[in-house]
Amino acid sequence: MDAHLERVRAQMARFAGADQRPELERQLRLSRQSPGAQEAALLERITTIIDQQDRFDLIVFDTAPTGHTLRLLSLPELMAAWSEGLLKQNRRTEQLGKVLGHLTPGRDLESPLGEPEDRELEGLDQRARALAAPLLERQRRFHRARRRLQDTDHTGFVFVLTPERLPILETERAVASLGEARIPVAGMIINRVLPDEAEGAFFRARREREQRLMADIDQRLGALPRLTLPLLADDIQGRDALEAFAGRFSQPR
Repeated sequence: MDAHLERVRAQMARFAGADQRPELERQLRLSRQSPGAQEAALLERITTIIDQQDRFDLIVFDTAPTGHTLRLLSLPELMAAWSEGLLKQNRRTEQLGKVLGHLTPGRDLESPLGEPEDRELEGLDQRARALAAPLLERQRRFHRARRRLQDTDHTGFVFVLTPERLPILETERAVASLGEARIPVAGMIINRVLPDEAEGAFFRARREREQRLMADIDQRLGALPRLTLPLLADDIQGRDALEAFAGRFSQPR
């Protein structure tokens, strides 16, 4: 996040007048503490890696099952709005305001993740072009990443949840959000399910509760392929333990 904000600072400082520097610093301080700031910086790093996909066999992006990844994919539009607030303080808004026309893909509430306009930076002077070009490139990189995430031939989200009330509800909400965004969900892993060999009155009561929750999963998420993994007696550490754990994986039903 520090590196991300420093790049923003360096870029904006080139075009901010002396009277704007305090506001720029204030905005950056607020950005550092704002909800989702670290995730946004990490997501930008992920989009850079996706652009280098030929270097990798598989990219695994670990994210919480709350649907916030979908919201972060609208970062180009949020960034344009943030830039607009700063540029409004500039007296030369007539020229720099044109920058926003290239960065804002539209105000259509039905399509908040629309593509940035695909045209050259016509109508901008050299100063404005220098400001718009890196921001426009970043937007396009985010949109390329989102198209990749929507490609069922290359991408699939796999949700990992435990048979507990809150994880079930969070997963259901996330699956619905990703479905609305046409991002494919490949399946789910139900983790830490009580093994059959667990004995005693306490475990019988827990198993009965767990069975009710598994039935709830069937009702809410029954269409998704699944894999069920048991609760283990110890942590998975070392190659032997990893290989034993990998042996538990099979084709989801």
